[in-house]
Amino acid sequence: MHSIWAVAVNTIKQAVRMKIAAVFIILLAVLLPVMGLSMTGDGTLKGRLQTFVSYGLSLSSLLLSLLTIAVACYSITSDFENKQVYTVLTKPIRRFQFLSGKLLGVILLSGGLLILFSSVIYAITIYMPRLCNASEDELIAAQNEFYTARAGLIPAEADVSAEVEQVYEKHRKTGQLPTEVLSSENARRNYKAAIAEQLKLAKRAAAPNRELVWEFDNVKPLDPNQNLFVRFKYDASVNPIDLQIYSRWAIGDVRQIRYGMFETPIYDFARKDLIRTFHEIHAPADAVAKDGYLAVAFFNMPQNDTTVIFPPKEGLEVLYKADTFGANYIRGVLLILLQVVFLAAMGILAASFLSFPVAMLLCLVVFFTANISGFILESFEYLGKNVSGLYQYTVSLLIHLLPQFDKISPTKFLVPARLLSWSLLGKAAAVTICIKALLLFLLALLIFSYREIAKTII
Repeated sequence: MHSIWAVAVNTIKQAVRMKIAAVFIILLAVLLPVMGLSMTGDGTLKGRLQTFVSYGLSLSSLLLSLLTIAVACYSITSDFENKQVYTVLTKPIRRFQFLSGKLLGVILLSGGLLILFSSVIYAITIYMPRLCNASEDELIAAQNEFYTARAGLIPAEADVSAEVEQVYEKHRKTGQLPTEVLSSENARRNYKAAIAEQLKLAKRAAAPNRELVWEFDNVKPLDPNQNLFVRFKYDASVNPIDLQIYSRWAIGDVRQIRYGMFETPIYDFARKDLIRTFHEIHAPADAVAKDGYLAVAFFNMPQNDTTVIFPPKEGLEVLYKADTFGANYIRGVLLILLQVVFLAAMGILAASFLSFPVAMLLCLVVFFTANISGFILESFEYLGKNVSGLYQYTVSLLIHLLPQFDKISPTKFLVPARLLSWSLLGKAAAVTICIKALLLFLLALLIFSYREIAKTII
């Protein structure tokens, strides 16, 4: 362990002497405070906070990732170029200790800088309300919609499989099925899928003077004295003249109405909201029953004279405070650390058998591919079957071997104040570090153990 630590300390000293490391550190030290004072977002306190955290963490993650790649590649390749590796490996130190020390040094350096600059971002974020003299309403909005970690629940998708078969059989018996549906299994499958979509949409639509009820289980607000939020957006079959919908909402344990026993309050709201726009209803979290049950009821007022439709994916969601902003922020920073550890292992692997420019190029390609992996995977879904089939067994396989940094970006959780759970972080750590980074490092050890360091010439 002493040998590994000695190599790690030497790696950190070597990185500090690199000009690129100094440039990145100065950039972050200067830009983060400037961003905190200059970014305004949409002009509100919440907008300023979201913009600063988004750009601040993204910039820190980008520069630290590039620094990690540069240090990991340079620390090994420079030892070969400057002949220092000959003096190191002739001492009582094994090759796996040499690479382990390099990896540990890179992780400690990047991790230390990550702690430093994430602390700066956190401090600016906490004190920003005082710096911009925010109003009382802005402070309340920031507390409810930014300085928190909200868990989200969406209604379960209705099981309409039995109804689909009934409708299909009815169409078949009455001769309503097109000829291609009767002759093609694929066309039959698509026809049933279309029926299923119509039936699901019907279950999320309310005619005038009709009600929709969504039920949720396992709702666990952190504090019953806090608010929970019903976020919704709906459409109308026929646009009202003013594009507004009159409605009544009930939030609470509606089971109490059936039994005539009331232990928790049921909150009632009369509203008038614009269609095709997101809205939020704030209700006290004590509406949640002791067993975690919560119901949200929507009543379409008769004066609307139109059917109200809640889209399947974004029609309705219940949000409640499940953790604090500080704890969520720490988990977000740990996500960046996972990325840094993987890139450090990737840099060590590349430098174990490549020159510095080639190793850097390889790591940069992997880094940027991992950051747009979601876009690449989605884009090929729109291609033809022949191209998509070829891609599935080539490019898609390679991309799935890489971490998908764009899907586990901390800003996707911190900016909209969504809960980043420990379980999600644990899964990301297990895949990114325990599997992918570890395999890269073991491959680096294998390659480096067979690398010819020097040969005797007689």
